[in-house]
Amino acid sequence: MPFASIMVAVDLTQAARERLRLAGHLADDLGAGLIGIAAGEPPFGVPPVGPTLGSSYALAAATEIVMNDLTRAQAVFETETGARRRVSWRSGLAPSLPFLVAQAAAADLVVVGRREDPASFPFAIDPGDLAMQLGGPILVVPPGIDHLEARRVLIGWKNTREARRAVRDALPLLRRASQVVIASVDDGKPAGTQDLVGLLRDHSIATRVVAPDATGVTTAEALVGAAAECGADLIVAGAYGHSRLREWAFGGVTRDLLAHTPVCCLMSH
Repeated sequence: MPFASIMVAVDLTQAARERLRLAGHLADDLGAGLIGIAAGEPPFGVPPVGPTLGSSYALAAATEIVMNDLTRAQAVFETETGARRRVSWRSGLAPSLPFLVAQAAAADLVVVGRREDPASFPFAIDPGDLAMQLGGPILVVPPGIDHLEARRVLIGWKNTREARRAVRDALPLLRRASQVVIASVDDGKPAGTQDLVGLLRDHSIATRVVAPDATGVTTAEALVGAAAECGADLIVAGAYGHSRLREWAFGGVTRDLLAHTPVCCLMSH
């Protein structure tokens, strides 16, 4: 199934403008609609002892600041998307992540920035938390990148539920690629690469398999090195993690890709 609708998280950083340009070009290439989204709430609420005149004024002032920032984010979205026809905007006074997850029922793919400090700027979305809660693919875009060709794609493969889901979610992009490389780092378990090669062949996608050397480096570094060797500007990988009370504990590869990868990553949980 193709990507018919792409949602992109908007904040007030320069990286968001680059991300919007990338999402816009991708929507053009795929014939998809584009939805911009931002949400936030005042940093404090009414004190437990009940509202006072001062606290009510403070809350109103804080709410006005958030509303003004949302207006600025919408202006950024409209500037960067230009005269495209199939665009829409969604925003709300609500926690950023739950709002996006709920609204993402309208999209096949969500585009978000690379993992940063969530408290460092308004409307920040943690891509790891998003991947775990979304139920669909996310495209993580590092700062400084405003275009994605995805003509050469690297699949970081191990035969797990998360990796299988990521490959299936990435099929609209894999079908457009001129080169797809399957990279399997040896962890002592059966890789199942031949089955994946056969599946992609059935989708008319030609592939080749490489086994990156992870000696002295992390698995994520080995995957990024393999992507550089084949000129890939997109890595497809499963997102691994589990809930730990109010936060997610991520596997090392997922954590490193979210924090450090210099190319775009399409990830699914």
